[in-house]
Amino acid sequence: MLVGSLRTSGVTTYLKQGKLITRSSTSYQKRSNTMPQFVQRQKMRHSVSLWMMLKYCKTMFTQRPTAYNNFMSLANRLPVVYVDKLNDQASFLMPGIPVSDGTLPEMKLQLGEVNGVAALTTDLKAGERHFREKLWLYTAIQDMSAVPRVRFSMREVSRLEMSVLNGCLALVNEEFAEEMKGWALVRVIENRCSPQTIVTRCTLYEQYTTEEALQVAAKSYGGLTETPFLSPR
Repeated sequence: MLVGSLRTSGVTTYLKQGKLITRSSTSYQKRSNTMPQFVQRQKMRHSVSLWMMLKYCKTMFTQRPTAYNNFMSLANRLPVVYVDKLNDQASFLMPGIPVSDGTLPEMKLQLGEVNGVAALTTDLKAGERHFREKLWLYTAIQDMSAVPRVRFSMREVSRLEMSVLNGCLALVNEEFAEEMKGWALVRVIENRCSPQTIVTRCTLYEQYTTEEALQVAAKSYGGLTETPFLSPR
């Protein structure tokens, strides 16, 4: 018994008024690609590309049914970057890329200097510590060796590695001056974590947010579909 329809090999088969109907399911109509549709597809494309790299790290996204859904919801707030069809797997390092989401208070992270040395500073008080607390440092690197991609890594950080600046913890290292890298420090206590995003000095992504980049990308996908003019009634 067939319930509903079955689509395979360009043919759709379904039951209608007791009769088995078979018809072609191949559409030759050009896919609609209006400006709003194109923008949303580009946002989705970039978010998926970021997740495909980040998912190989140990992460905590606890505020939605799946880590993927949680990440995608947060990543939807990022600036839109436009790339052509040949580079549809590209991803770009930018401020605000989410690496965690949870119920602990968010830490304020900034790139700065401590005694003339580059640093990642936090607002986490030096004496504020939970017995089972861990600190996870995420590093994001803009890889330009082929298709641009952001690659992520994570390691646990000991407080012994950290300096104290005005009563708050900071990681001090010349690495934090690098312009093609970004970082996020996540506080983890058992199954809870702080919601954190990447901070970076990288501005490469900005050249892919322009009107020119939009037009080049749209052309590679066959151009934008014009929205019919609707006369007022």
